[in-house]
Amino acid sequence: MTTTTALILLALGLAIIAGLGTYAFTLWREVKRREAFRRDELRRAHENCLENLEMVASSLLQEQVDVTEGAWRCKVLLEILDPRLLERPAFQPFGEVHARTQHLHTHSARKALTPRDRMREDRERLAIEDELRQPVLEAAAAVLEFRRGWPASLH
Repeated sequence: MTTTTALILLALGLAIIAGLGTYAFTLWREVKRREAFRRDELRRAHENCLENLEMVASSLLQEQVDVTEGAWRCKVLLEILDPRLLERPAFQPFGEVHARTQHLHTHSARKALTPRDRMREDRERLAIEDELRQPVLEAAAAVLEFRRGWPASLH
């Protein structure tokens, strides 16, 4: 192999390495950009959930929303933030209301019920609301406290 051939192969090898290095750097920057975008999306989603959670909890405390509906909404929003939040004793009333009322009909299925069945379900729902009103209101107050401490209150 002549010196000229060796130099040409060396130059070609360096060009390939430089091209691959540039491509790897471009991919690395794209990964970092996407990770930043994902983090920003997650932050915005959490902020949106927290705002909605605060509104629902405040509405519960001001009795502007039914206990059942407010508890269901709080449960869903807490699950979006972190499903483990419902394991906290302060937030368990939301899960209990959900567990005890999930069999009740809603929307068009409720409209399809006979008046007697609708009344029976209403009585059942109201009995559960009366029984769990105070724990749910306390859980709503705990949600507002949780919101004030965010994000440190998450863990």
